[in-house]
Amino acid sequence: MTPSPILKALSSMQTNGVRFMLMGGQACVFYGAAEFTRDLDLLFFVDGNNTERLMGALRELQCHLIAVPEFDAELLRRGHAIHYRCEAPGMESLRIDLMSSLRGGDKFDDLWARRTTIAATEGSIDMLSIEDLVRGKKTQRNKDWPMVERLVQANYFQSAQAPLPWQIPFWLREARTVEILMEIAVRFPAEAALLADTRPALAAAIRNDEDGVHQALFDEEQAERKADRAYWEPLKRELEQLRHAKLRGGS
Repeated sequence: MTPSPILKALSSMQTNGVRFMLMGGQACVFYGAAEFTRDLDLLFFVDGNNTERLMGALRELQCHLIAVPEFDAELLRRGHAIHYRCEAPGMESLRIDLMSSLRGGDKFDDLWARRTTIAATEGSIDMLSIEDLVRGKKTQRNKDWPMVERLVQANYFQSAQAPLPWQIPFWLREARTVEILMEIAVRFPAEAALLADTRPALAAAIRNDEDGVHQALFDEEQAERKADRAYWEPLKRELEQLRHAKLRGGS
């Protein structure tokens, strides 16, 4: 069987020794909340040696830039994404989006310490932890909110009968299905009581107030959308300036 472009790209990153984590839609697939995408979203550590190894993998995959900005370590550290398209045989449809930081400000090393590693056909794959992936999916984009719900729901269904200690607070903080949140609050009342003051939706679930849960979940989403817009607004302005500068330079 011919390896998929996604797996071939990941294999190239690994054989070149790139320190990276899988995120985005492909990570959602591995966590059991399938999302069809032809893109590969990677979070990688920006330093001289790792950047050099990354460039080696991109050359191997015959990647070229498809959008502004150019590859720049400082732009990556500020939150910008760099976009490539592969041209290696069998890889022509694959786009690779690179980032080195996420909204929230956690350092790469902190995200790396929480990562999930799974076995793959060739070696292993490091991914954002499901907690960090959920946080990263709380954006202003409509398509991301159903994915947040599915990620938490899939994790709950997979482990509800024998949860690990970190999973119960994760579900209580992040569940976005009304019925599931109310069920978890009943199943784990002590843990729910400890977190109730930090999440109005959970407090409403403890009270068995279904309408209150609905409203609080809506309010949560709106607040996250607003925060995401505020985060990206200066980056979008900077990106426009870079586009205009490139056009002036090319004219």
